[in-house]
Amino acid sequence: MNAEFGTLISFVLISSFTPGPNNISCASMGILHGYRKTRGYLSGIMAGYFLVLLLCSLASRSLLEVFPSFEIVIRIVGALYILWLAWHTVQASYDFDEQNQRVMGFSRGFFLQLLNPKGILFGLTLYSTFLASVTGTPVYLILSVLVMVGVGFASISTWTLFGAAIRVHLKHRTIKLAVNIGLAALLVFTAFEISGIPELLAV
Repeated sequence: MNAEFGTLISFVLISSFTPGPNNISCASMGILHGYRKTRGYLSGIMAGYFLVLLLCSLASRSLLEVFPSFEIVIRIVGALYILWLAWHTVQASYDFDEQNQRVMGFSRGFFLQLLNPKGILFGLTLYSTFLASVTGTPVYLILSVLVMVGVGFASISTWTLFGAAIRVHLKHRTIKLAVNIGLAALLVFTAFEISGIPELLAV
């Protein structure tokens, strides 16, 4: 149980805080406009993220009820997705361009989530493997979504507030490589854990 909880925490934190459409765009916005002017955009991201996670949890529950063997499929797909995320984490350059000159508002942040494959795959993986047991209890389901949204808000706020500092420090090749390899290694371990391979080896 403790091992599973630790794997869940690693998956959530690494998936949330590593580079992606939300984090990179928020860092860019923070660098160009500061945190206060970016709050509308952050609010839109969180509202859209809440909707996406809720829909992912409901979709995963329906699929598991209709196709019980879907759990095996989603475990494999989820593990492959996490490995893909690990590969891109190793390659992350942390380059923040200045293409977003205008301050983006609530609607841009909201609709970004509907087109964000990282968030959608994260939600399906999370609720088809780690949190499949909560999808049948509305209170626990909503609570889990709110917790995930809280973690997401902490992530985009961190990238917004410290975007400039992150960019400066991660321009050093050695530091960037060490950070990327460390995060990628944790993701590979997470993929191994959710794949079901440990259970097969234990038999």
